[in-house]
Amino acid sequence: MSTTTILSVIAPGAALEKLAGEFSFTEGPTADAQGNVYFTDQPNDRILIWSTDGKLSTFMQPCGRSNGMYFDAAGNLWSCADDLNQLWCIGKDKKVTVVVLTDPAGKLLNGPNDVWVHPKKTGGLYFTDPLYARPYWKRDPKMQPAGQYVYYLAPDHKTLRAVATDLTQPNGITGTPDGKTLYVADIGAGKTYSYQIQKDGSLANKKLFCSLGSDGMTLDSEGNLYLTGKGVTVFDKTGKQIENIPVPEGWTANVSFGGKDRKTLFITASKGLYAIKTRTHGVHSK
Repeated sequence: MSTTTILSVIAPGAALEKLAGEFSFTEGPTADAQGNVYFTDQPNDRILIWSTDGKLSTFMQPCGRSNGMYFDAAGNLWSCADDLNQLWCIGKDKKVTVVVLTDPAGKLLNGPNDVWVHPKKTGGLYFTDPLYARPYWKRDPKMQPAGQYVYYLAPDHKTLRAVATDLTQPNGITGTPDGKTLYVADIGAGKTYSYQIQKDGSLANKKLFCSLGSDGMTLDSEGNLYLTGKGVTVFDKTGKQIENIPVPEGWTANVSFGGKDRKTLFITASKGLYAIKTRTHGVHSK
């Protein structure tokens, strides 16, 4: 009888390392072209940087209570600015452009949570808009959208439409480097789905990828999908669970590959920033 050996995604001899702590709640890790990792301390309204030489610094404060983030090919940092339910595009000069204010019906967004930019210049971006009521919001609840959707923002950064409207509470989102497949975690239903991305940005062929939801997620060079929540759970490209990386915090919010060689998995978990060397490497900034 033949058996299949499953290789660990963790580099031989590597162990989880706590890089920094004493934050209120960390989120949104994403790496720039050099491999520096940007992440948020969301309740404290700041974006921080963990540089490739191991130094921690503040990039922006205040930052619209940024949550999920993603770098585009031009080096702009896209941010889900939770404070006023907006989507921000932050330039290299730190100039902020507010790109999305309302949904197609003219209502305020619930609160953009996670974002993924399509790798092709002719592509737009996708973001999730779950409802997590914040104590600092002062808006009229009647101005909220009818549901919790996944949106597609066209390349003109003006045309917005909902492309997935049947999820309970979409949260984590990422896509493949060829721009053909989008993964969306329905954390409310405890499931993650895959979709085929169409030329016009719409989604087709929704398929259950695995029966686990996620806060944030990322992909590696082998097509493995990393989901968060209780530590980091790794699924191969067929949807089979192959590993769990325990993290000593109450909640693991998000993950991203970073470092000069993209072989380090950075993990934002509650009050800490963690990292672990991997055998694989990341395929894009998120």
